[in-house]
Amino acid sequence: MKDVGEATIRVLLSKNATPVRVGAPGGLLLTDRDGALVARAGRGETWRIEHELRRVRAVRPDGVPTAWTEPPLIARPLEGSLATVSGRPYRGDLAFYGADDGVMTVNVVAIDDYLRGVVPLEIGTRDRRDSAAVQAQAVTARSYAYTHLSTEPGREYDVTSGVQDQVYGGVGAETPVASEAVESTRTLVLSYAGRVVNAPYHSTCGGSTAAASEVWHSPDEPYLRPVSDQIPGTNRYYCDIAPRFRWTRTIDGAHLNAAVERYLAEYAAVPGRNPGKVQNVSVGSLTRSGRVGTLTITTDRGNFVLRGNDIRYVLRDPGGEILNSTLFTVESVTDMDGALARLVIRGNGYGHGVGMCQWGAIGRARAGQDFRTILRTYYPGTTVGPAE
Repeated sequence: MKDVGEATIRVLLSKNATPVRVGAPGGLLLTDRDGALVARAGRGETWRIEHELRRVRAVRPDGVPTAWTEPPLIARPLEGSLATVSGRPYRGDLAFYGADDGVMTVNVVAIDDYLRGVVPLEIGTRDRRDSAAVQAQAVTARSYAYTHLSTEPGREYDVTSGVQDQVYGGVGAETPVASEAVESTRTLVLSYAGRVVNAPYHSTCGGSTAAASEVWHSPDEPYLRPVSDQIPGTNRYYCDIAPRFRWTRTIDGAHLNAAVERYLAEYAAVPGRNPGKVQNVSVGSLTRSGRVGTLTITTDRGNFVLRGNDIRYVLRDPGGEILNSTLFTVESVTDMDGALARLVIRGNGYGHGVGMCQWGAIGRARAGQDFRTILRTYYPGTTVGPAE
C-alpha cells in the first residue's frame, strides 16, 4: 500500500490558458485517458496543446496534429526528465482538458513531490537554523493535501496552485532546506481524535493565535484555539521578528469611501448597494484573542456591521491589498467640517491568525524547539504520526 507521500494529488496549474506548450528534455509519451498511446514527443521538442470544446489534441513542432481525444490527454516525461509547461518544470505527469476559453492543465504528482514546490513558497525561509519550523510546515501542508484528495465524480483536480489552497511553484520553487524537511517528515501528518485534520496556518499571529470562530463563519475545532506566542519570562513574542508584527495603515477619506462602495455589499446588507459616505468607523466587540470581532461602519445612510475576517476584505488600501489582520485598533480623524478625513489603523500580525503562526514557528525553532513541539503548541491535543 502506498504511503501518503507517494499517493498522487492533482494540482490545477491553469484553467483557461492558451497557448499551452509542453515538452521534456528526455521526451514525452502522450496517452489518452485509457492509457492508449497518442504520440511520442522527441527529446527537447515543444508541442502545443489545443482544444475544441472539451476535446484536446497535441500539435507537433512541424504543425502536424494528433487526432482529437476526449480528456484528459496525459503527458508523461521519459528518461527521468521533468515535463515543462510553458518552460516551467514539474515533477509527475501533466493532464490536459478542454475548457471554456482555453486548456486546463493539471499536474498529477506524488504528494511529497508536490510539497517540495509548496513548502518554500508558504514559509519562505531558506535558513537552516529554521529547519524545525520548515519541518512543521511540511507536516501541516501534507495534512492539508491529504484532507483535500477528492473522490467527487467528474472533478478534474484536488487543489489549485494559488492562495485558495497552498501556493505551488513546481520544481522552480524548490530549495534544499524545504526538500530536506519534506523527506525527514515523510508520511507524517497531523491528527486529532484519530483523523487527519486540515491544519490552517498563517504568517504572523501578532501575539496570540485565534480560534476559528473568531475570524471565519465556522464552528470552532478543539485543536484550533487561542495560543499565546509570548516568550516565557519576557515581554517579547516568538513572532516579533516578523516584518509585519506591528504595523500602521492610514486610509484617507476618499480611498475609504471608494473601498466601502466597492466591497461592503459583498459582506453586509447594503440597500441598493449604495452605502453612502463614511462618517465613522468603530470597534464593536473584541474576541478572546483580542481581535476585532465586529466593526461598525457608520455612513450617512446608516450603520453597517462587519464580522471577523470579512473586515480585512473591506478595509483595503488604494491598491486593493486586504488589511493585514483583525488584531488592530482604529482612529477616525475628521476635518473641520466634521467629515471623515482619514482612518488610522494600528495593528499586529499578518494573516487570519488561526493555527500555526509561521514566524512564531521560526522563532521557536531558533529557540531550540523541535517540529513536534511546535505543532503540539499551535494545534493543542493533536498528534503527529503516519496517516492510516
